[in-house]
Amino acid sequence: MARLKKREINKIVFFTILLILIVLSIIFDEGIVKSVQNLRNSVFDYFLLSITFASNVFIIFFFLTTLFLWNENKRRWIIPLWLAAIFSVLISLLLKVIIQRPRPFEAGVVSVLTILLSELKIGLSTWNFSFPSFQAVLVFSAIPILAKEFKKFKYVWLTFAILVAFSRVYFGAHYLSDVLIGALIGYLIGYLMVALEEKYNLGKRLAQKLG
Repeated sequence: MARLKKREINKIVFFTILLILIVLSIIFDEGIVKSVQNLRNSVFDYFLLSITFASNVFIIFFFLTTLFLWNENKRRWIIPLWLAAIFSVLISLLLKVIIQRPRPFEAGVVSVLTILLSELKIGLSTWNFSFPSFQAVLVFSAIPILAKEFKKFKYVWLTFAILVAFSRVYFGAHYLSDVLIGALIGYLIGYLMVALEEKYNLGKRLAQKLG
């Protein structure tokens, strides 16, 4: 009981801090992205570029699906994982179309690195707006699901998710508020998928049928 209470308190504290950071980031978005631009150097450029390419939706969910397939008792979480990815895409696209916030480099706030410009142009026809960061929504949606079966690995994934989110600001593709709110949306999507699986056992039933 005490451990459960402490866990709930930690969640309240975490989300309170996150909401404060979101408010501050909205107020100081332009100044923050300009400050992050000053950190650019060749080492960070190529390291964070590799993180950006690794955050591709197909790479991420191929890796995570394989992770859950490895153990028969964990396969029930593949369906929630896929549903989280689908809802991440749909909600991100819907919010982008509704809000239509220009990306920092499009607004002339910061420059975008040449090595990333081609990658951004490929997606601009579909993901032509800054809010929210789809990559942040996607990677953070997996955290509640991973926490159910891979309690230690979730911290590795959290580190990866933070690097993905930071890389979007670093490259001038998003403002800090885009990635913070995207991370919150993604986490809530994943949390909802976990709650639905625990209530209805859809993934478990399918895993049992498929043997």
